[in-house]
Amino acid sequence: MSTSLTLRPTLYEETVPGGGHASFVLKRGQLLRLTDVEGGANVSLLLLSASEKSERLNLPDTLKCQHTAKLTAGHCLYSDMGRVLAAITADTCGWHDSFGGVLNAQETREKYGEGRYQELRNGFFRNGMDNLLVEMGKWNLNLQDLLMILNLFSKVTVDADGCFRFEPGNSRPGDYVELYAPMDTLVVLTALQHPMDPNPQYAPKPVKLSWHKVESDGISVLCRTSRPENGRGFHNTERLYV
Repeated sequence: MSTSLTLRPTLYEETVPGGGHASFVLKRGQLLRLTDVEGGANVSLLLLSASEKSERLNLPDTLKCQHTAKLTAGHCLYSDMGRVLAAITADTCGWHDSFGGVLNAQETREKYGEGRYQELRNGFFRNGMDNLLVEMGKWNLNLQDLLMILNLFSKVTVDADGCFRFEPGNSRPGDYVELYAPMDTLVVLTALQHPMDPNPQYAPKPVKLSWHKVESDGISVLCRTSRPENGRGFHNTERLYV
């Protein structure tokens, strides 16, 4: 699926602590590896075009055009302009959730308790909506720009009654997913528990981020060829740089 990371220059590494958040531009031709450090992590992810932020991740189109209800290696993450914001070039986890979204402050209190800063200081209970908005504000974005969220490392299935079911243990220590950027993509993320995680304790897990420079376009072959639609998506994306 992908060349060993030992063959790629590592540009930068950092760890987002459980409850933390980050944002950055993943530049065209770069690859981002996200690693679940302890197992059981969840990363809520928002993607937008770095050059035109009104263009952003469209999960219904992403799922429909690839005829899937789950996302894994070989799949592309599409914008609402039919371009590929990122391609999943490698994945040891095997399933990433497109349905769960994030919790807001009230929902977090209802699920985990008060968890105030006044008592817990930096250990206070954070929520996905506010974490993402903090990062989005750095890019002149606000609540109206907070739309579709992908939850990496989490698996949500549908049972016989048509109800969503969270599957614990989907991601193990050391599991990773790699995102290749065929265009300059703004990445906004937070490392918090999935909204449907049945654990009643607030216990978000850390995730390691590492950036790599990919010298060859061959990294995207799996995604380009997995569906005819993906070939067209890459074509639409590459027209930006003609």
